[in-house]
Amino acid sequence: MPSRTEQVTPALLRDWPLPADADSKYSRGQVVAVGGARTTPGAVLLAGVSALRVGAGRLTLAVARSVAVPMAIALPEAGVVGLPETETGSPDGTGVDQLMGDLSSADAVLVGPGLDDPDRTVDLLTSMIDGIPDEAAVLLDAFALGVLPRVPEVAERLQGRLVLTPNAKEAALLLGVEEIDDRSAARIAATYGAVVSCQGRIAAPDGSQWEVATGLAGLATSGSGDVLAGALVGILARGAPPDQAACWATHLHAAAGDRLATRVGRLGYLARELPDELPTLLTELTP
Repeated sequence: MPSRTEQVTPALLRDWPLPADADSKYSRGQVVAVGGARTTPGAVLLAGVSALRVGAGRLTLAVARSVAVPMAIALPEAGVVGLPETETGSPDGTGVDQLMGDLSSADAVLVGPGLDDPDRTVDLLTSMIDGIPDEAAVLLDAFALGVLPRVPEVAERLQGRLVLTPNAKEAALLLGVEEIDDRSAARIAATYGAVVSCQGRIAAPDGSQWEVATGLAGLATSGSGDVLAGALVGILARGAPPDQAACWATHLHAAAGDRLATRVGRLGYLARELPDELPTLLTELTP
């Protein structure tokens, strides 16, 4: 029989508290986020800001070399590594050795926001996999999860610590179907051995399922998914297990949208405005 789907509510989250606050940026969790092609650097910027806004202590961004300096200026709280790129500005999958120092100490790794070349993304994933610590959680988003059917060994290597945040189109691609339904998140979780957050539904490989009932149409805007991915990887870095991190981040993302819908309007608020809502929402949910 299918697992019962539990509603994610503030009461549930207060009874499922995140790891206690730590006293240094290292013990609060170290995040490495990889993405940011020349034409889409904003995606990894949104994710990085969101990771810091949920309490991650240290952030490294790895982006196409041509946008590394602008990225470092835009987000001075982060360390920025410039990766070799193609003529069109996509990270070309090489030069990962420049990232290994940060990668080796990462508590959580995000790959995908702002990547725009599937073949190069495959190269990047396969070259990174050996450098990710065995205890680090890994979140794949956007192109990095879209290419997962081509590199099943990546999911196999990351069993038990893999998180996926597909949108509807990416979820259909992962399952090889035309359209998704209410069971799709659970099917992806079982297929790839990952915790999945998709369209407000969260599923774990053991059959556990949750649903976030909040969130309005305004979240369907460019960059919103990058905010979700960043919040999720930040909570993972703080030490939360994948299922808890996915439930918390998905709720926070949706609740941030609700706050902006009330203050700005149901439609028209920007993804860049979502991260600023996260610290207050976290405080309200902390016992």
